[in-house]
Amino acid sequence: MQLTAPATGTTPLDIFEERESSVRSYCRSFPALFASAKGSLITDAEGRSYIDFLAGAGALNYGHSNDTLKAALLEYISNDGLTHGLDLHTVAKEMFLRELTTRILEPRGLDYKVQFTGPTGANAVEAALKVVRRATGRTGVFAFMGGYHGHSLGALAATANRTHRAAAGTDLGGVTFIPFPAGPMRDVDTLAYLRAILEDAHSGIEIPAAVILETVQAEGGVNVAPVEWLRGLSAICAEYGILLVVDEIQTGCGRTGPFFSFERAGIVPDVVTLSKSISGYGLPMALTLMRPELDVWEPGEHTGTFRGNQLAFVTGAAALAMFEEEHFTERVEENATFIARELFETIGMLDGRIEIRGIGMIWGIDTAAIDPTGALAKEIGRDCFNRGLIIERTGRNDTVIKLLPPLNIDRANLRLGLGILAASVSSCLHR
Repeated sequence: MQLTAPATGTTPLDIFEERESSVRSYCRSFPALFASAKGSLITDAEGRSYIDFLAGAGALNYGHSNDTLKAALLEYISNDGLTHGLDLHTVAKEMFLRELTTRILEPRGLDYKVQFTGPTGANAVEAALKVVRRATGRTGVFAFMGGYHGHSLGALAATANRTHRAAAGTDLGGVTFIPFPAGPMRDVDTLAYLRAILEDAHSGIEIPAAVILETVQAEGGVNVAPVEWLRGLSAICAEYGILLVVDEIQTGCGRTGPFFSFERAGIVPDVVTLSKSISGYGLPMALTLMRPELDVWEPGEHTGTFRGNQLAFVTGAAALAMFEEEHFTERVEENATFIARELFETIGMLDGRIEIRGIGMIWGIDTAAIDPTGALAKEIGRDCFNRGLIIERTGRNDTVIKLLPPLNIDRANLRLGLGILAASVSSCLHR
């Protein structure tokens, strides 16, 4: 296909405004025409490079066009490997399942059945919510204020953001929201509140099928759940026969250090959802892990044409091997120490009202105490982009600047990106 210049009097971005739905979002914050990407850099059609602190919203933990993953993919394609296989048994799927079993599950003592769902994280959540209800015979689900689990109706019912929920155009029921021990509800004893609900026969709330949570609320503003709280929640679920579902879609695959973010608490969820970086290369893929006794599906009860992305199996298998062999947990922990020091010594010193929080390689710069409307954070994000850094905003009113760089970003670009961020925060604070 021959790429042509836009018609006279138009710009390359005009076609998007003319033809693409108004629902588009990220492109509004980063108004460039991107052409290529490698590692932690994205280059636009004009040849300008940007440091990527977004990483495909967590889908590119191993960076853009990773050489190891690309080589595996090219070899598979050149040998005419299946590109589409529904849920047929294929060599690519076998390879992925063996790598997942031997590299990730068995070393951690985890015995999960693997369900390949539709290719989005929301579909993995849908499958999880359906199977826990089917396995327990109960219908209710507890989720957490500030939580995010996707935009399809079942997942959206467990997502707290009012703006997202309003787009459903219908009632979203079946979910009770519990305060999360961070952010606006940090002073609430959420475990005591949860236990009170379950113990009180007059609470008006039935014992649910499951509790679903992120151990780190990413879209909620980088709210990190304390280890002891996670252990307490797990114990309450076990006591009342409630299934524990951990959404690892953004925080899994090494983002917090260990492959699973729940590992730091030493808990074992009943169900786990994975997507985003499970393919390693940004190829659509999602899966739901469940204890074997919860695998109560009848054949075809949760199906989909694209639940067998063969190309994602190939890169995913290579990514799992690379995660272990290249010691990504240790690399993330080293980068986390560096990021924390830089943030606290530069941005933290600018204004005592700024709150810095995070774990591994997901960090948030919360400006809510300075400007709860989100205008300051938006200005900082725009200034970062103008200086050559792609970084997003999240949390209540988008007051939190969220750092989500590739796990293998080189130290030079990591330092440069953090320097741009510090300069933007300083500049915007003093305007």
